[in-house]
Amino acid sequence: METITHSALDAQSVRPFAFKNVEDYQDLSRLGLGGFDHILDSGFGMDSIQTGVTTGSIPVQLQFLQQFLPGFVMVMTAARKIDEIIGINTAGSWEDEEIVQGIIENTGTAVPYGDQTTVPLASWNENWVPRTVVRFELGMRVDVLEAKRSARIMVDTAGRKRESAGLVLEQQRNAVGFYGYNSGNNFTYGFLNDPNLPAYKNVAATGTGSSTLWSTKNFQQITADLITAFAQLQTQSQDTINPEDVATTLALATTDYQYLSVTTDFGLSVREWLRQTYPKCRVVSAPQLNAANGGANVFYLFADAVKDLSSDDGRTFAQLVAAKFQVLGVMQLTKGYEEDYSNATAGTMCKRPWACVRFSGI
Repeated sequence: METITHSALDAQSVRPFAFKNVEDYQDLSRLGLGGFDHILDSGFGMDSIQTGVTTGSIPVQLQFLQQFLPGFVMVMTAARKIDEIIGINTAGSWEDEEIVQGIIENTGTAVPYGDQTTVPLASWNENWVPRTVVRFELGMRVDVLEAKRSARIMVDTAGRKRESAGLVLEQQRNAVGFYGYNSGNNFTYGFLNDPNLPAYKNVAATGTGSSTLWSTKNFQQITADLITAFAQLQTQSQDTINPEDVATTLALATTDYQYLSVTTDFGLSVREWLRQTYPKCRVVSAPQLNAANGGANVFYLFADAVKDLSSDDGRTFAQLVAAKFQVLGVMQLTKGYEEDYSNATAGTMCKRPWACVRFSGI
């Protein structure tokens, strides 16, 4: 049987089909399209018989449905408390090798007078206590593409890197202020390990289960520890320091600071008792005092400054900082620029050990 040819189109005549030219779906059979009468009867559209060729997606892209809150949350860092506890003494220059404190002692002994006796002579003796300056550096580099792309997310990459450099250098200075820095044969010590510091004493009052921890003690037992410390400070200074008249600092382990809120049955807290009894005493907490003595929490009590015949500032502690922040240089590069920063510190010196007491076991 001869095959029936329904239609024939040469290559140049092939074009998109316009359904508006079709009067009857039966005419589509001439183009090789058939069975549409069944589709219409079943209630399906023509495109339902073809599998999708694109990846399934939601009608609107997610980025068009996002709202960004203003600003950025900075990652937390521990509080830097060395400046708040003992202050900062900017002395010397970045390039110095040592910062030295002179100590002078008057000598001589008075004896009964006699016309023919030898005149006893008074004199003096000096010593020099050195502290070694240590320098740290931290820089940053900004490239052209980096700067332009970070600007798209509203971040000033150069400003952020400078801020990071300044923060890390301050954290390093704070750490040296508490712990010192050992680079070999140097003399750089901190608030916790200066060789002039007096030895720790264990607190005597005991709480629940014979524990000395403040977490187990009541109002009377915590205040007993503090009274002992104030008495020790006045005694070892030979009454040069009267805590009622001289400004003092109580430096506490952070984990014990809130136990100053322990109250009596009548609502008087340790903190309020301290304000009333020793009004010139200020309280500062520091995380570095947690577990500072072989795993035991500690507190320091010291006179801020003492008035005597000394010609220095009279302070008990000195944090010796030669340079807090210094720009070393800026270099322009082909694709950006580089900056370097530094600081210099000699750590902490205890100038008057007799004006400080240290207690452990709280």
